[in-house]
Amino acid sequence: MNAFTIKDLENLTGIKAHTIRIWEQRYHFLKPQRTDTNIRYYNNEELKKILNISLLNKYGFKISHIDRMKEDDMRNKILSINNIHAQQERIVNALIQAMVDMNLEGFEDSMEEYIRAKGIEKTIHQIIFPFMERIGVLWITGHINPAQEHLVSNIIRQKLIVGTEAVNPLFQLKKTGLLFLPEGEYHELGLLFIQYLLKSRGLRVLYLGANVPMDDVEYVAKYKNPDFIYTHLTSVSSVFNFDKFIHQSLKRFGNIPLIISGRLAATYEKKIPAQIHFKKSLQEVTEFITNLV
Repeated sequence: MNAFTIKDLENLTGIKAHTIRIWEQRYHFLKPQRTDTNIRYYNNEELKKILNISLLNKYGFKISHIDRMKEDDMRNKILSINNIHAQQERIVNALIQAMVDMNLEGFEDSMEEYIRAKGIEKTIHQIIFPFMERIGVLWITGHINPAQEHLVSNIIRQKLIVGTEAVNPLFQLKKTGLLFLPEGEYHELGLLFIQYLLKSRGLRVLYLGANVPMDDVEYVAKYKNPDFIYTHLTSVSSVFNFDKFIHQSLKRFGNIPLIISGRLAATYEKKIPAQIHFKKSLQEVTEFITNLV
């Protein structure tokens, strides 16, 4: 059983912690427990409930009305919302709920249903990436069991690999990208998605994978001379030094541009050299790839 903080609930639902505290005082649907030091924490059932409540509230239902709903009524109301963004959010919530329950069959079924209806690329954009963005903080802070992360990550990884293998672009371009994650970075899903986007648009990809020493990246870059090098940084080890990584990249890769996306790139605030390019959102990533074609 997981123990979630009120900040976890805020990150997962978008509802401010202050609002959650007010709801607890006025209504009956949340009953958090407290630690010996009087800090609130929430179990799996509380998390699943607040996900449903936040979705209903976001799409027009008053909290006072939601408070009187039974669980079956709540689920039926959620299914009745026709807004396309609400439907996507419902699927993402279902993935989060299946993850905390380690309901792997339910997790995979939800993804497969969406892939059949929308295709792999829309599933990645509309479901997988929003799921990863919302749950990523829990992975980094360790507020879910690592086994839960590994189990759902492997399911997503399989979908990305199958989708990439099925790619058959209309045109083959001569541009090549070298993809890798530095030593200490094992969160490969973002980089696999980049590989899919590049291959689906006809670019050639040299994929080194996760936890790659800089010597190996330099070796391949020297002999293959790619048009660009790409890395996606989510949560590297505690000894990782971002400034040192940038300095080494400039020294080792010469004039080859280095593209960096991911959570660490989005939060980096120092000035960066002209040879380094940060992509701080999914939109910036897709725009970059579109401009390569």
